[in-house]
Amino acid sequence: MAPPKKYLNYIGGKWVPSRSGKTFPNVNPADRDDVIGFFPESGAEDVSLAVEAAERAFPEWRLVPPPRRGEILLKAGLLMKERKEELARLMTREMGKVLRETRGDVQEAVDMASYAAGEGRRLFGQTSTSELRDKFAMSIRMPVGVTGLISPWNFPLAIPVWKVFPALICGNTAVLKPAEDTPLSAVELVRILEEAGLPKGVLNLVHGGPAAGEALVRHPAVRLISFTGSSEVGRLIGEHCGKTLKRCSLEMGGKNAQIVMDDADLDLALEGAVWGAFGTTGQRCTAASRIFVQENTFSRFKKMFLERARQIKIGDGMKKGVEMGPLISEVQRKRVHEYVEIGRKEGAKLEIGGGPARGKGLDKGSFYPPTVFTGAHPKMRIMQEEIFGPVTCLVPFKRFEEAIRSVNDTAYGLSSSLYSRDVNFAMKAIRDIEAGVTYINGPTIGAEVHLPFGGVKNTGNGHREAGQTALDIFSEWKTVCVDFSGKLQKVQIDVDELKHEAAENSDTPTSRSQGPGPHPA
Repeated sequence: MAPPKKYLNYIGGKWVPSRSGKTFPNVNPADRDDVIGFFPESGAEDVSLAVEAAERAFPEWRLVPPPRRGEILLKAGLLMKERKEELARLMTREMGKVLRETRGDVQEAVDMASYAAGEGRRLFGQTSTSELRDKFAMSIRMPVGVTGLISPWNFPLAIPVWKVFPALICGNTAVLKPAEDTPLSAVELVRILEEAGLPKGVLNLVHGGPAAGEALVRHPAVRLISFTGSSEVGRLIGEHCGKTLKRCSLEMGGKNAQIVMDDADLDLALEGAVWGAFGTTGQRCTAASRIFVQENTFSRFKKMFLERARQIKIGDGMKKGVEMGPLISEVQRKRVHEYVEIGRKEGAKLEIGGGPARGKGLDKGSFYPPTVFTGAHPKMRIMQEEIFGPVTCLVPFKRFEEAIRSVNDTAYGLSSSLYSRDVNFAMKAIRDIEAGVTYINGPTIGAEVHLPFGGVKNTGNGHREAGQTALDIFSEWKTVCVDFSGKLQKVQIDVDELKHEAAENSDTPTSRSQGPGPHPA
């Protein structure tokens, strides 16, 4: 294997090292002996240089017609499509999920390129009536300015694209700070956009850890922060942005649930539950970490679920037949195992899993098997806190209303799922579940780029990613009025004056009320 390569930041159209010269390793989570490369450990000075480059590029980029911006994004999408297998293999090596999932990650980025490019011809405003004569009124979208984009490691290409492409199509410039665990995927994204013709300074890339992220959030010239990650970090970002009146979009944790009714197609519900709980090794903010099953079906479904979970083949995501890869790191494996121990101490029954996976081909990686608890009650920590690993709880319930209450009994509200053939249950679930996403007869995981994505409660701060709603955070509304009356007209004041003037004009001697008594001759 060739020696690990050293990679650089991308600032103002140039690949440059960090000012400190320090680097950090990027390690394959399936094989810790495989060091993919070394990346700049950036600090505040590097971030400032990137922000300055974005500031310089903004005046010209904002004037590029949106359809022309879209052409660059569309070309980038076509390049990603051509290189799908190459990009997928890079991601599998970098963060561990199996190839069929990383191929999906690339496809999601391709889809977002197509969607965002189309929005370049659909940055619609609104025309409206005016309360005054000879006056035209409308509202239009304007770019925000320099944006700071902070992305996680579980979707190394899709989530950065979810942020970068809407930001750029709206006419903003950007500084991207990817997760330390998946920096190479971000490098490839920038290279592709560079090849597609993106002007220098429009997108800048700064690698690093918390120091770089904090510097980006705190930089006074950054007008917007878009963050995907933990609720703990999101709160700190939201607090600073609130104090400085900086725009802020937060997409954070989840404690998602699937409901299985007695009338459900159990084979379909089983597929959804397995995919929801163990897809991406449970490292999704939409993972199904709570599965509520109606009591008449519970024993049968539990048997089916445990049998299928035991059959899941764990290993290097590059290898054929592997269904579940490693956790992202040893730190994450330790965290997941700590939660499993908490569940045991709280009195939940461990049915399968519960310890680091060992065996041939697994000893050098951060592998953890599918882990299932039963006997968990709603207030246990494993039922309330996001674990971000292949751990789920099977819980029986009696009535539909009880299941809805249990689903909602958490600080989060991202994704949810109901399996039932009864349209009445489906409509009530859509109405009553407190979540940003509700699936009927589908798993909790999976998103389409043209639909809003995000959640309620501690999952976010009200904004959505993807879909047309993403444009709302990355653009400012501007109201425009064109008065062609040739005179000064005063909104609201003029309306009242016109009414008063009309009343005076109607107050003539012939129409004036004379009151009682004789009329003058």
